[in-house]
Amino acid sequence: MLHTTQLYQHVPETRWPIVYSPRYNITFMGLEKLHPFDAGKWGKVINFLKEEKLLCDSMLVEAREASDEDLLVVHTRRYLNELKFLFERVEGISRATIIDLDAHQGNGHERDFMGDRRVYIMDVYNRHIYPGDRFAKQAIRRKVELDWGVEDDEYLDKVEANIKKALQEHLPDVVVYNAGTDILEGDRLGGLSVSPGGIVKRDELVFRAVRGCQVPILMVTSGGYQKRTARIIADSILNLYGLGLIGPESPSVSAQNSDTPLLPLAAP
Repeated sequence: MLHTTQLYQHVPETRWPIVYSPRYNITFMGLEKLHPFDAGKWGKVINFLKEEKLLCDSMLVEAREASDEDLLVVHTRRYLNELKFLFERVEGISRATIIDLDAHQGNGHERDFMGDRRVYIMDVYNRHIYPGDRFAKQAIRRKVELDWGVEDDEYLDKVEANIKKALQEHLPDVVVYNAGTDILEGDRLGGLSVSPGGIVKRDELVFRAVRGCQVPILMVTSGGYQKRTARIIADSILNLYGLGLIGPESPSVSAQNSDTPLLPLAAP
């Protein structure tokens, strides 16, 4: 039986490839202020980008919420643990790579895709912190375990070298990039010591490598337990835009020339 859905929508070319909704910002009678995670950081990122005159509300894409019927196309009611939607519903997608640069091991998606050879997982994380899931580590195809307090030079060298190898080993149809900012110096839960500039450079390295292979990339912002991470995420987006790596119609970019700035796209 053919499933009908309201999930898909036409996105005009004038829109940016940035998906955002004010509903992403969680509030609960002020109690969210007691949690180390800034539950309103996505709204702050958008506000920073508006202040920089990079975008306005009409340029953003707001995703539609999947209904129970939509989810049941690919999941069982017992537990929604098989994320095969990407392969079954998106034409031309048969191989995917997850580049997980959050400070914590990504054991959730690793368990989800255990044994699924269509999905290549590269995970760079602090080996000493939560979750330490040994079983999930079996799903990691390129594992980079870090020690406490790793700083910019070591971190960026390892990220760049391993991304190149990952893309050589498994050239995907799409890359999902988990751009956690809990690698930031001073983050007590992440335990690493990467500077704000190092995070901006990290995102640039990832985008250059992936776009240089003519592969689309989806970046999601996840961990980051300091109030200043919203500004850093905004600065990274501004940098990617200034280098021509993102925008309504970003051109493909050579991964070999990482020190040469590109001409920015015209504002939509």
